[in-house]
Amino acid sequence: MNPVRVAIIGCGNRGADVYARHLTAQGAEVTHVVEPRPVRLAEVAARHGIPPQAQFTHWEAFLAQGRVADAVVIATPDHDHVQPCLRALQIGYDVLLEKPICLHPHELDLLLTAEAASTGTVTVCHVLRTTAFFTAVQQVAASGRLGTLIGVQHAENVAHWHYAHSYVRGNWRASPPAAPFLLAKACHDLDLLRALAGSAPQRVSSEGGLHHFRPEHAPPGATDRCVTCPVQDCPSDARRIYRTRDPHAWPVTVLTAGGQTLDEALRTGPYGECVYLGHNNVADHQAVTVHFRNDVTAQLTVSAFTHNNTRTLKLLGTHGELRAHMERGELEFHDFRTGHSERWTVDTHGNHGGGDQGLVRAWLASLRGESPPPTPLAESLDSHLMAFAAEESRLTGQTVAF
Repeated sequence: MNPVRVAIIGCGNRGADVYARHLTAQGAEVTHVVEPRPVRLAEVAARHGIPPQAQFTHWEAFLAQGRVADAVVIATPDHDHVQPCLRALQIGYDVLLEKPICLHPHELDLLLTAEAASTGTVTVCHVLRTTAFFTAVQQVAASGRLGTLIGVQHAENVAHWHYAHSYVRGNWRASPPAAPFLLAKACHDLDLLRALAGSAPQRVSSEGGLHHFRPEHAPPGATDRCVTCPVQDCPSDARRIYRTRDPHAWPVTVLTAGGQTLDEALRTGPYGECVYLGHNNVADHQAVTVHFRNDVTAQLTVSAFTHNNTRTLKLLGTHGELRAHMERGELEFHDFRTGHSERWTVDTHGNHGGGDQGLVRAWLASLRGESPPPTPLAESLDSHLMAFAAEESRLTGQTVAF
């Protein structure tokens, strides 16, 4: 069987360092790359042995070639997902689309309509569904051991350093142009709540805001850049965040992907800036309540103010409770009828607990005709509907019904 040929549109961390690497490791062939930064384009093209005629600086030029591959990965910046996806569907490509897939609610209908008219499909990169951890959680939810599922309590613990990296200094620090905090960080989690509830959402309410990462909270004596700052105990000191981590892994590779050294990036780039300059506007703590059509109620808290970078959750049923901790791979079930408890662990190695590899594996299986796409687009879009509704509720103080 010939390998599946895939084009990568957007060669940032997710497109090139995650999806392209896992695709080639699992037997696919990356045949075309699209990236506006010349140095990064050359780097990724060399990594995959891609000739100059298959390298493009804009997706329009690539898609003008027609169907020259079997499928495409779209991992461009948040605001530039919809148009290349619509054009790719017109050509008939199967698309692996990075989340968040769009920044405006009306674009969800555009994508559904385009997919319905295409021979191709769209798979959203909701990687957590394919992890061993959430597969185990879902198995308990579907087993009947919980009785009737009443509620889900879910926490997305962002970790203070991760929030500083991605949502104060990084690409998702300001909305617009990037997605709001909940959509950018937690559409994975909203998708999981939808999967666990087994129902479409009915109404959403939310509270939250930007509490801490503001100019008025800068410590006395702080300077504009961490490399010149005399403050010794700042939790967001970029020197401590980046110099203590593997230089060949995320998040350090985000700083050095353009050919800069880490020290150069800290001296001149956004990842070396003080987190209290006021360049960010997205929430740093947000709580969401979702009522689903089958009467399951879920609470999601997404917060920068955590030590661990992980997810924790409880499933609350009439006959039992499941507690789970993703980073440790721990699950704990308590049966109300028998009084018995069970504890076990699952493998959580790999990016996103193995979800990146799992999603690519499932997507390739669908491209080879071995199984359907991992998640139908219409179901994936519910996570975005909830995120848009939660942001509206957060800003207006009103519950949003569908």
